[in-house]
Amino acid sequence: MGLKIATKTVLSKYATFHGRAQRSELWYWFLALLILFFVLALIEGAIVAPLLGFDAFAPDAGNPLSALVSMLIFLPTLAVIVRRLHDIGRSGWWVLLQLIPIIGGLILLWWYAQPSDKKPNAYD
Repeated sequence: MGLKIATKTVLSKYATFHGRAQRSELWYWFLALLILFFVLALIEGAIVAPLLGFDAFAPDAGNPLSALVSMLIFLPTLAVIVRRLHDIGRSGWWVLLQLIPIIGGLILLWWYAQPSDKKPNAYD
């Protein structure tokens, strides 16, 4: 699965929390978000900040485009994470492990990197 296909898949399943997501789907989605927010930072620094009366790339100019995009991609990101957890045989509720500082995120990162559980499970 490539970047384009993974992105289309995640966006087409915008708020679908059932089923599975392959490891590549999750990681390509994260890569797409990294690229998107890098481009948004450049646009906000070079264009939006001067339009709002700040110097270009001023740190206090704010990030209105990034904030808007963050709100728009929250549900599909959460959905692909839950589907990825389903793919390794875990409940989507394990995503709440992120609430435990450092350790929770590291455990989830480890699980995201695990290979798919090929056997049918309760989340098929």
